[in-house]
Amino acid sequence: MKFAVTKEALLEGLQRIQNVVSTRSTLPVLTNALLETTKTGLRLTTTDLEVAIRCEIVAQVEKAGATTLPARRLAAIVRELPASEISLETDAKNISTLRCGAHQPSLMRDPDPAEIDRVLEAGRGTVRMVTIAPERDGAVAAIRQIVDAGVVAAVGHTEATYDQTRAAIDAGATVATHLFNAMRPINTREPGPVIALLEDPRVTVELITDGVHVDPALYRHVCRSVGPERVSLVTDSMAAAGMSDGRYWLGPLAVDVVGGVARVAGTETIAGSTATMDHQFRFAVQHGGLPRDDALMAAVRQASINPARALGFPSTELVSGAVADLVVLDAELAVAAVMRKGSWVG
Repeated sequence: MKFAVTKEALLEGLQRIQNVVSTRSTLPVLTNALLETTKTGLRLTTTDLEVAIRCEIVAQVEKAGATTLPARRLAAIVRELPASEISLETDAKNISTLRCGAHQPSLMRDPDPAEIDRVLEAGRGTVRMVTIAPERDGAVAAIRQIVDAGVVAAVGHTEATYDQTRAAIDAGATVATHLFNAMRPINTREPGPVIALLEDPRVTVELITDGVHVDPALYRHVCRSVGPERVSLVTDSMAAAGMSDGRYWLGPLAVDVVGGVARVAGTETIAGSTATMDHQFRFAVQHGGLPRDDALMAAVRQASINPARALGFPSTELVSGAVADLVVLDAELAVAAVMRKGSWVG
């Protein structure tokens, strides 16, 4: 990912990084950062760091790619930011220890109503979705609490049974967090969460179409089963997105990327994706099993309209009055240009 920033913003951001490094010398905050001179000025090439600089929250970041923040730090991050500038998803740590993936098992716990209130309050309207494992004690009540607060409740990182998942959906859960991945598999005598999420028309199912997490045949099967309007493409990317192989960090966890696949160091556990959304989009078009034009229309819906609808964002359709956020792709479906709020980026 490459983002152009002004010289002043860049220098200010780097100074804030230095302030963090000076107090936490062991933290690799500048890992994977490259400063270049281009025709249009200075350009910072990195992963999550540019987002931190642009939002002026670098001083709050403990590691590049940090994923765990206490509520008080979350509040400090968003206090000065307009809600339209940042949206967050949290797993709230109310997920399955058996299916926690790259999350720390020691942090997993049952939902606590007071804790959920603190997180949502700290987010000041920026928390859009919370993922919960339905088998956790108090999960159904927590889902109702989340939905009542105007936040989307999702099912994921779960060992739930079919019936437990149905109860979660009936309580208000409307998204399947990266279907199949970190999720109890289908069994002939216990269908589990996958079938419950697929068969309910109220649920939008996320798929990580990076060629690693989900086989092309499975992507086609899901699209045929639920229709293109219920599938959302998600990257589930971490700090190595768009970067070369090497050592990265996901919160306190070391992650090794080999051949573009991120795994928790020393294990076979996949630690999110390294693919960017244009990669996911190309995968969907190439493996959708549809004529080119139909595949393009389906992928556009799955990469923009569906996720926006699922999270309660305004329509992403190209209509008068809509936010002018556009991505222009070339004939090979590579990114050719980006417009953000009516202005071309870069």
